[in-house]
Amino acid sequence: MRHRFRLVVFDWDGTLIDSTSAIVHAIRASAADLGLPMPSREQAAHVIGLGLFEAIRAAVPLIAREQMPAYVERYRHHYFRRDPELEPFDGIPAMLDELAANGAWLAVATGKSRAGLDRALDRMGWTGRFLTTRCADEGIPKPDPWMIRDICDELGLDAAEVVMVGDTTHDLGMARSAGTAAIAVTYGAHPRELLEEAPALAVVDSVPELREALVARV
Repeated sequence: MRHRFRLVVFDWDGTLIDSTSAIVHAIRASAADLGLPMPSREQAAHVIGLGLFEAIRAAVPLIAREQMPAYVERYRHHYFRRDPELEPFDGIPAMLDELAANGAWLAVATGKSRAGLDRALDRMGWTGRFLTTRCADEGIPKPDPWMIRDICDELGLDAAEVVMVGDTTHDLGMARSAGTAAIAVTYGAHPRELLEEAPALAVVDSVPELREALVARV
């Protein structure tokens, strides 16, 4: 029999929500606004999942400390223009309903801020859908294992009872450091070839494949 997990921890952007292009655009447009070298789309996508300041420093390494507040302001300006358009990937709401009906516990560990995640949960009508959530500005951002370990401490779970689902190597690195299993999805920020370099139970290309992988394990 396959090992069965009690808790599924989801990343948010690029895993549950189709937001990769909006984030990439905001990262690149903000650099242009400040006259900084614009990162490529691949470079901008690679930092998704990190905390905001870590992502900015990685995507725009020439940014000066005194430029950071202006960059954050421009990033929020560009991102919020597209925020009302962002929706879950097709099949995600039904999959979450099915997992919960099967008795799985659901959580979120995200690079978003607490204010950003709470706003998104409210807009999606998902407040209360997840047993618990962790955000980058509440502790140490990915790929540090803090988010998963803190969730496990809150819920009284061992790492072996948890599987992390994410679209970036930052998610997989967090899971590995926390001692939990992971499933990678290729429809978000990082390409399959990069995700395949990190250990994972499965690397899936679509929400139906993700559903199949999870339903068999929870």
